[in-house]
Amino acid sequence: MLWTKTLIPTLREPPAEAEILSHKLLLRAGLIRKLAGGVYTFLPLGLRVLHKVEQIVREEMDHAGAIEVLMPALHPKEIWEQSGRAESARNVLFKVRDSANRDWFLSPTAEEVITVVAAGEINSYRQLPKNFYQISVKFRDEIRPRFGLMRAREFIMKDAYSFDVSDEAATTSYQKMYGAYERIFSRCGLKTFAVEADTGIMGGKYSHEFMVPAETGEDQVVFCEGCGYAANLEKATSGIPRTATREVGAAIEKFATPGVLTIEALTKAPYSVPANRQIKTLVYIADSKPVIILIRGDDQLNETKFMAKIGTVAARPATVEEIVPLLGARPGSLGAVAKVPADVKVFADERLRGANDMTTGANEDGFHLKNVSIERDIKVTEWFDLRTVTAGEPCARCGQASKIRRAIEVGHVYKLGTKFSEPLGASFLDESGARKPAIMGCYGIGVTRTVQAVIEQCNDKDGVIWPLSVAPYRVCITPLSVDPNSEAMKLAEKIYAELTACGVDVILDDRDERPGVKFKDADLVGFPIRVAIGEKSLAKGEVEIKPRGGALQFVKIEAAVEAVMKLAGENQRPA
Repeated sequence: MLWTKTLIPTLREPPAEAEILSHKLLLRAGLIRKLAGGVYTFLPLGLRVLHKVEQIVREEMDHAGAIEVLMPALHPKEIWEQSGRAESARNVLFKVRDSANRDWFLSPTAEEVITVVAAGEINSYRQLPKNFYQISVKFRDEIRPRFGLMRAREFIMKDAYSFDVSDEAATTSYQKMYGAYERIFSRCGLKTFAVEADTGIMGGKYSHEFMVPAETGEDQVVFCEGCGYAANLEKATSGIPRTATREVGAAIEKFATPGVLTIEALTKAPYSVPANRQIKTLVYIADSKPVIILIRGDDQLNETKFMAKIGTVAARPATVEEIVPLLGARPGSLGAVAKVPADVKVFADERLRGANDMTTGANEDGFHLKNVSIERDIKVTEWFDLRTVTAGEPCARCGQASKIRRAIEVGHVYKLGTKFSEPLGASFLDESGARKPAIMGCYGIGVTRTVQAVIEQCNDKDGVIWPLSVAPYRVCITPLSVDPNSEAMKLAEKIYAELTACGVDVILDDRDERPGVKFKDADLVGFPIRVAIGEKSLAKGEVEIKPRGGALQFVKIEAAVEAVMKLAGENQRPA
C-alpha cells in the first residue's frame, strides 16, 4: 500500500475528549474517529488491526471446535421476557419500536437468540456437545461512554455459547474456551491473567475474566503473589478475621449522640467508640422493596457482591424520604435492633457474625445503642460476605498479604447451567429417552476493546508499538526522496515489490514530506519495522532498518529484504 493512496490522518496533539493514553493514541495515529459519544468509525489502519485480531480469534475458536454462525442484531422483546432479562438488563438495552408498534432490542449479547436456535434444532444427546460463536456488532446503552473503545455504545464482540449434556461435560467445554482465550490474547501480544469474577446479569454458576494489567483500567483486581489467587474486587474475598468476640455484656443501653451522623464522629470524644466496634446500617431498595444491610463500621459495602448474593441487578441506596417512614429516623442514627418492620429483610456481613459489645443507631434521631450483641439483639435474615477487600489483607487461600492493581477486562467466560435453556426450551432426549435441559456456557471477547488494550500495554513516548501479529502493516519503507528518478525511490519500490511478493504487509511512505515528519508518523502509528533509504546510506551501499523501539541497524542493500523478512517473522522468499 502507498501512504498517499490510503487515509492516515495523524495528529500532533490529542483531542480534548481523550482521557487515557490508549484513547489518545487511537485518535492521534489516525486509527479511529468519533461520530458521537461511544460511537466510532474505524479508519483504514484501525480496520486492518481489527481484522487481524478477528482472524486470530476466529482461528483459535475454530481450533477449539466452535462453529461460526451469525445471529441477528435485532431481537424480539418476547425472548428477553422469557429469559427474565428484559427487566434485569433494562438499563443497558437499546430499545426500538417498528411501524407496527412492536418493541425490539438491539443485541448487547445473544444468549436468548442462540438458545432459541438450539431449542429448535437440537433434540438428542447425540447432537451434543455444540459450541456456536459469532463476531458481530453489539449495542449497550452506556450512560457514560468513556475511554474510547473501552466503554462504547456500539462495539464488536466475539460471543460463543456451548451446549452440553451434563455439568461435567460443560466444565470440559469451559476449560476448552479458557485455553483458547489464553492462546488468543498471547497471539495478540497481550499479557493477561485470569481472575474469578461476578456473573452479573449473565447469571450462572461461576465465571472468570481475562484481565490486562493497566493503571488506567476500570477494574480493580485483588491478587496474591504467594498462591496465585486473583479475583475482581467485586468478587474477591480475604482471610481477614471476624470481629473479635467479647463476653456478652449488660442489657442494651441507649445514649444520646446529638449531631453525630457518621462512623468517624462516633469515634471521637466523648464517645470514643472505635469504628471496628460499630455496626454500619444501610438501607437499600432492592427490586422495589426496602432491605437493611449491616456491615462493620470500618468496612465498605461492595454493592456488586450484595446484588449477586440476593440475585438482583436492580438495587440502589434508599433516599431519606424513603428511610424516615420505614425506620423513624434519618441516616446517622439507623440500626436494626428496634422498630424494624417484620417484612423487611436484614442482610449482615459475615465479619459481624458472633460480634457483641457493639454500638449501633437507635432508630431515633440523636441516639445510639451500646452493648449490642448481633445474635441476641438483631434478627438477621441471611449472612453474606458483603464487604470490599482492601490491600494488605491476608489472602483467602494462603494467608499472605494480598495486593490490588487496576486492569482492563478483555474477555469473560461463564458457566451458565440451565439459566437460559430451561425458560427458552433448549432440551434434549438422553440415552434413556428422558428429556433434560442443556447445560450452557457462554464466552465473550471484546474485539474492539482488545485493539485498544494492546495499545494501552504496547507503547512508548513516541506512540504505539504494535506486536507483529496485529500491526496494520509490519513494514514501513521510508525513502527520504520521493522523486521517481531518485535512487532512493527506485530502491524503495524494488524492496516494496519483493517484500509484497513474499507476503509481507508493507506500506511505502511516498509522501513528499521532511524525513522528520515521516519518522515521527511511522513511530506514532507504530509500524514494527521501518526501512529508511537516503542518499547518505546509499552511498555506503546500505539501508537503515529500525525495529520499533529497537536499535538502528545498517544493512547492505543486497541483504535488506532477507533482514526485514527475518524481523517480520517470515523465513522464505518466493522461488
